[in-house]
Amino acid sequence: MTDENNDLGKAADKANQIWGDLVPVIGFVLVYNLIRLSGLDTAWIDKDSSLYWATAVLIVLSLGVVGYKLKNGERIPPFLIISSLIVGGFGLMGILLQEKSFIYIKPTIQNLFLATIIFGSMAVGQNVWRVMFKNVFSLPDFAWKQLAIRWGLFFIAMAIWNEYLWRTYAPGFEQPLIFFGIPLAPAGTYEFLGMTFGDKNAEDVWANWKIGNMVITFIFGALNVPYTMKHLQDEPEATA
Repeated sequence: MTDENNDLGKAADKANQIWGDLVPVIGFVLVYNLIRLSGLDTAWIDKDSSLYWATAVLIVLSLGVVGYKLKNGERIPPFLIISSLIVGGFGLMGILLQEKSFIYIKPTIQNLFLATIIFGSMAVGQNVWRVMFKNVFSLPDFAWKQLAIRWGLFFIAMAIWNEYLWRTYAPGFEQPLIFFGIPLAPAGTYEFLGMTFGDKNAEDVWANWKIGNMVITFIFGALNVPYTMKHLQDEPEATA
């Protein structure tokens, strides 16, 4: 009976974690679409400003998840802290400067930063993936290394995917997009690798696909469960 209660408790904790990840994204998509579909046209809210309002909601809800965990004494995953800082930083820059490019490239920076942390730690003989999850799973070193490589490559793939999405569906810029002195996109329509970018005005496709990205992440995580269970050892390592 005790084991059954423990399993139910773990399942509930996992469900809460998933909802904690989903709620900010769902809030973003709902606010974005409600504003665009409402037909509001005021000095503060209109169709063109929907991305800024949705981003503001995303920031508030992301910080709310962190605050909720702190209030309940829960352990906050380091990646959640990093993601929240990137979401807040780039989101605020986009809102305050009224520049959507910061919002478009935020997922790219976020995913590349996470991949850099993973591969950077491995380059110096460490494994940040093992450090973060060793209190949850007990795995041999080669399994931790394999999982770290998989997730690092996944984050790189998601960064490339976001670049394709926003460059394809977001309208072209009136001025070249330069980020910290690095030219990221020319003005208007342009060709790259045989594909045409900046020729569509379908920002809503990029915005609504945030739900799709969450689904992709959950599916990828589920695909790694069999490998994790195969190499799972009896007891998780003791936390420091």
